[in-house]
Amino acid sequence: MRIRNSLAYATHNFFQSENFMYVHAPLITGADCEGAGEMFQVTTLDVAAAPKLDGGVDYTQDFFGKPAYLTVSGQLNGEYYACAFGSIYTFGPTFRAENSNTTRHLAEFWMIEPEIAFCDLTNNMDCAEGYLRHCFRHVLEENAEDIAFLEDYEEKRKQEAGESDGEPKLRERLRTVVDHDFARCSYTEAVEIVKKVSGPREGVAWEYPPAWGEELQTEHEKYLAEVVYKKPVIVYNYPKGCKAFYMRLNDDNKTVGAMDVLFPRVGEMVGGSQREERLDVLLARMSEMGLKEEDYSAYLDTRRFGSHPHSGFGVGFERLVLYATAMGNIRDVIPFPRTVGQMLH
Repeated sequence: MRIRNSLAYATHNFFQSENFMYVHAPLITGADCEGAGEMFQVTTLDVAAAPKLDGGVDYTQDFFGKPAYLTVSGQLNGEYYACAFGSIYTFGPTFRAENSNTTRHLAEFWMIEPEIAFCDLTNNMDCAEGYLRHCFRHVLEENAEDIAFLEDYEEKRKQEAGESDGEPKLRERLRTVVDHDFARCSYTEAVEIVKKVSGPREGVAWEYPPAWGEELQTEHEKYLAEVVYKKPVIVYNYPKGCKAFYMRLNDDNKTVGAMDVLFPRVGEMVGGSQREERLDVLLARMSEMGLKEEDYSAYLDTRRFGSHPHSGFGVGFERLVLYATAMGNIRDVIPFPRTVGQMLH
């Protein structure tokens, strides 16, 4: 918890020192930023006796007069402010109703989401890398005793379990992030690298064989970061079919200006993109994905009435804490974790 506190401080310190404005995005929304539909619904209606209209629920009688949900991201709201004030960032709780009962997923977690005015994909990657290195540098300097304790705890646990993987110790892993530039490769290059081997390690096959056009799975991401590069790696220019509607379409009409920062042990630490500022292209992408224009009318107004090139990314705060503390389960780095099928306290 002390390290979590330090990382929160480092987050504000980094963005404030770079002249970003801190913005509070709403937690209740009518739009699905990610387009995945995995959202918690918010209602004041009696779900056992909800009023009906045309065979469905009559949401005109609900609190907001239409369906409402807990936010999966503050990004779309952040873009409004970036178009008005320049670079901004949000830092608050987000919610995902996906059925992911893993050591890396939570139903309620915190996200850092900067939106950077007049920024292309390369500058976006630079900002994400600079932020992460700043955070881990701060922890190494300000939480030295806690890091040493956690390193000893991890080593004792490995000894008791009979594990000897030759992996660098915690402080060395953090120092690698702080002292070395992140590797970078395109999605197409990443798929070709992963395809060259039959699995993540000798005698073990890929659970999900890599294929161009599909999202990289956690096993692929960890292989790239842990085995190939042995440090964080930024993968960029993903196929448009596996990314959100707002990501800027590249000239090849096949990929978008998206980027993920992959870490050893964790997999995806950051996801981001250059945003699509061209209204006609944005509308075409929304149509392709079956999204209704009326659900995003205010967002589209930022393109209709004056936009500019801008980019941004999201960082799952708990994954940041997870890497800094060498914990094995993300539920150990947030007070009172909320996960599928379980809500403590």
